[in-house]
Amino acid sequence: MSIFWFITTLLLLHSCTPGVGMDHGIVNGKESIPHSRPYMVYIRDKYTQLACGGFLIREDFVMTAAHCKTKHLMVYLGVDDTHDLPEGIEVDVFSHESFANKAGDDIMLLKLKTPATLSKTVNIIALPETNREEISSNCMVMGWGWQEHDKKSQSSVLREVNLTLLASENCATPHTLCTKEEAGPARGDSGGPLICGNEAVGIVSYYIMNEITSYLTMYTNVSHYLPWIHSKIMNAPL
Repeated sequence: MSIFWFITTLLLLHSCTPGVGMDHGIVNGKESIPHSRPYMVYIRDKYTQLACGGFLIREDFVMTAAHCKTKHLMVYLGVDDTHDLPEGIEVDVFSHESFANKAGDDIMLLKLKTPATLSKTVNIIALPETNREEISSNCMVMGWGWQEHDKKSQSSVLREVNLTLLASENCATPHTLCTKEEAGPARGDSGGPLICGNEAVGIVSYYIMNEITSYLTMYTNVSHYLPWIHSKIMNAPL
């Protein structure tokens, strides 16, 4: 499991490089209404151009996947079309200390050096309040990744799709949420949120192809990491 996870994770990250010929979109999804997901964040390394998704959880903090970490990350808020990016914001990076390119602990916080000004196009999304909170099975995922798992299909705008969350015993670890559908995140959607019941309950991490048309997608279970999240935010340098 860990070796395959490492491979799929790198595929998710490497394939979200922006620019001419890059592919953006969710598999079997639809175009989001522009700026209807104001918590969505576009994250990109300013030198390598590697990119991922993320989501705003406070005026000064973005959550994403730890495997999206690079040396020179920039955050872009209020993005609809990646061909028309606003000015980027530099960040301080706090990835989980136990993350090591294997299943588990795929979570990272980015502290904005210039806090966001909240508006209709830039806003936060709530996290679960406790790790015992019941999670709705009616979920949604969104991002700027491929529209097909194995074929490039250009779309520079944010896309989204509805998904059904599986029972936890079907997932890889107790710290993971999962869905099993052809629709959903693909290459380039790493770090984006799994939204269930108006809360960001998961972080897009990796997927495993079980059958020709079935993908088991794994998401970091945010509620399991609430103590870590609160500690990092509280102790982050000003």
